[in-house]
Amino acid sequence: MEPKSYIIPLIILSALFTCCTGQPKTNSKTASDKVDIVGGPFENGEFMYIGIPEHIKAIDTSAGWPQKGQKLLITGTIYKLDGITPAPNVILYYYHTDVNGFYAAKQALDPRVVRHGYIRGWVKSDAYGKYAIYTVRPAPYPNSKFEAHVHPSIKEPNIDKEYYIDEFVFDDDPLLTAEKRKKLPNRCGSGILRSYTKDDLQIAVHNIILGLNIPNYPETLKTKFQSGLQIGEDQPSFIPYHAYGPDQGSRACPVCKYGRYHGIIYFVGRHPNWNDIKKWLSFLEQQSVERNKYLKAYFVYGNDLNYTKDTRQKDLEHLGSELYLKKLALTFVPSFSDTASEIYLNKLNPNVENTFIIYRNRTIIDKYINLSPTTENFNKLTKALDANKDYYFYLD
Repeated sequence: MEPKSYIIPLIILSALFTCCTGQPKTNSKTASDKVDIVGGPFENGEFMYIGIPEHIKAIDTSAGWPQKGQKLLITGTIYKLDGITPAPNVILYYYHTDVNGFYAAKQALDPRVVRHGYIRGWVKSDAYGKYAIYTVRPAPYPNSKFEAHVHPSIKEPNIDKEYYIDEFVFDDDPLLTAEKRKKLPNRCGSGILRSYTKDDLQIAVHNIILGLNIPNYPETLKTKFQSGLQIGEDQPSFIPYHAYGPDQGSRACPVCKYGRYHGIIYFVGRHPNWNDIKKWLSFLEQQSVERNKYLKAYFVYGNDLNYTKDTRQKDLEHLGSELYLKKLALTFVPSFSDTASEIYLNKLNPNVENTFIIYRNRTIIDKYINLSPTTENFNKLTKALDANKDYYFYLD
């Protein structure tokens, strides 16, 4: 007979609501004692080791799977800090509420982890960094403004201590407001899950970038120039002027309207090389035609020097006509620091020659700075797109 389940007493639930976010609470240790802790203080981080299996697989089915609720698969790749190299043998611990929004327990649950409830588990990334969690979609806390979420934490093989990462939250959750999205810390990348539905299963492809936005991480990204957000973070919404292309005359948000599959945004700031720009635009147009609905490409011009809206509009209209563009969108903003268009959220460097952002389902999967229009670099972008297609990519 299956153990009888019960609900955690309200007094414990109350405590959970105030500290379950994974954020540390201040204790008696001084700041200097914690300065070298990877990830910073992590209250109850040791809970992940209670009941941990001796042998952890890359695929786990949670104890919540049999519940009568929305079946959920969270799957993806765990990468090293560069966002490209797969990271094997990384333990991902998770726990979440049940379909009623409670951290329910069962008689067999170790009392030391009753705060996490019985829907908890572990996966260890395989040789290719892959992992998969089959569970039931959690519900938000009853009568609360907290969005539904999954608590994840990471234990890397070469780092002594575990650390927490961004909670997995759901893009379609009305409790996840625009204001909340802007405040997400993006620890190991965005935690926002965007799901597809296959039969009765929701599938969320979610990659994890180790060390990204993690305090005291022992590695750093070594780049000569910085421009744009990092691989693993979400491509922000912004509203450029559409001078030429399918949305001409509008201020449609590129990732909002066309964020489902692959997207390339080609940013140019204060140092336009128009011969190179024309070559890149021709290449992006060709890719857009060949890949059809599976790729949307945009040119975003953000040169604030000698800027006037009418002149910029006419210049890009002429450029689009000259190149006979049909699929590619030519857009502009007054500057890369402009707040009205919210382009500033992209953290672009106007002084580099160009910045290429490649995203899938709104999450950045690759980035290039100061890329010349050579055959080698054309192939580099093509391979980046092809490498990030899988079975789930084609699901509607």
